[in-house]
Amino acid sequence: MEHVTGLKCTICGKTYAPGEVEYVCPDHGNDGNLDVQYNYELIADRLQEDGLLDVRGIWRYKALLPIAYNAPTPPLLVGDTPLYRADNVAKEIGVGKVWIKDDGRNPTASLKDRASALLVAKARAEGRKIVTTASTGNAAAALAGLAASVQMPTVIFVPASAPEAKITQLLVYGAHVLLVDGTYDDAFELCLAATEKYGWYCRNTGYNPYTAEGKKTVSYEICEQLTGKRGLFRAPDTIIVSVGDGNIIAGVHKGLKDMYALGWIDRVPRLIGVQAEGSAALYNAWKEGLDPAEMQPIKTNTIADSISAGLPRDRVKAMCAVTETGGIYLTVSDEEILAAIPKLAQATGVFAEPAAAATYAGLLKAAKEGVFAPDEEIVALITGNGLKDVAAAQKAVRQAPKVSPDLAEASQVINGIFGS
Repeated sequence: MEHVTGLKCTICGKTYAPGEVEYVCPDHGNDGNLDVQYNYELIADRLQEDGLLDVRGIWRYKALLPIAYNAPTPPLLVGDTPLYRADNVAKEIGVGKVWIKDDGRNPTASLKDRASALLVAKARAEGRKIVTTASTGNAAAALAGLAASVQMPTVIFVPASAPEAKITQLLVYGAHVLLVDGTYDDAFELCLAATEKYGWYCRNTGYNPYTAEGKKTVSYEICEQLTGKRGLFRAPDTIIVSVGDGNIIAGVHKGLKDMYALGWIDRVPRLIGVQAEGSAALYNAWKEGLDPAEMQPIKTNTIADSISAGLPRDRVKAMCAVTETGGIYLTVSDEEILAAIPKLAQATGVFAEPAAAATYAGLLKAAKEGVFAPDEEIVALITGNGLKDVAAAQKAVRQAPKVSPDLAEASQVINGIFGS
């Protein structure tokens, strides 16, 4: 990994040599998140000589990832998710173009497969035997699925309130699941304590510095897909994404900065972060101009479990992603999130879980508030599939009528729908 030059603390700026520390800056305890630093000249030279790998998925960009070039990777196809052009949505909200990036099409149905694929590969390269994480469901499923593909045991700490479908997914993959009687933040801290006691490899979002490095691959894909040509990249004007712990928007930002440093794109797009009103720690800090490193925990209450975080773990990088790109944070209510599930599905055919539908709710709200220019090109990042939380989706749609197997009775219902 000679292209990785160090790990830089997001709070104090101190840089550590690769391997000098494992997870965080020791001067700031578990809050000292690190950012992976690269030698872009070396990466550019390698790419000029070898080019991007001619493979599908995130490993196409292996030269830009913090892993040895010859390191084995999990067999599941992660990445290469579709980018759909939604002209009807663009017309509805009055902008130039809207694109929907459907990352619910990953193997365990969320963007977080990108991080877990990288972390499982790193754990194997380092000879680690057990990988663990705390999660409200998606990161856990991603880790459990990717680890199962290489027969690596996992221990997962999940709030007992997580959607039943997500917990079931973990058990299907064979993960050792501990349901924590508490919040996501409680599960996070318990996972850290267990990691320290048992020496497991910890995948916790925003704690392990490599999680954002896996997630940044979504930015490479977006910009490459916008050109329609492999190896050519173009940035949109704006990327909008839902935010909980802040790790995804931090990863999106990192990928864009990578491409800008390599000259692949001519600007870094504006980033808009969408939070649930019931879990709006980053929005509140952004609105009040607070130092994200000094944020205090808040109580959360939202149907969008995947973006419920009382104290966002990647808060410094998540704040920089918005402030450095001239973006904004905004909030949407649970009612707006639920309404966005069928709105997105009926407009594009993409079924999103509540946390992912928050992105679409934020897109509609931002448009109403005049945030976008008439010719703006926007990518909305949908991070998880709606089958993750069918119970929530059921609250957003009308119930289907029941009829007997009789055409006359069925016709009455049909005529009521379409008119006689």
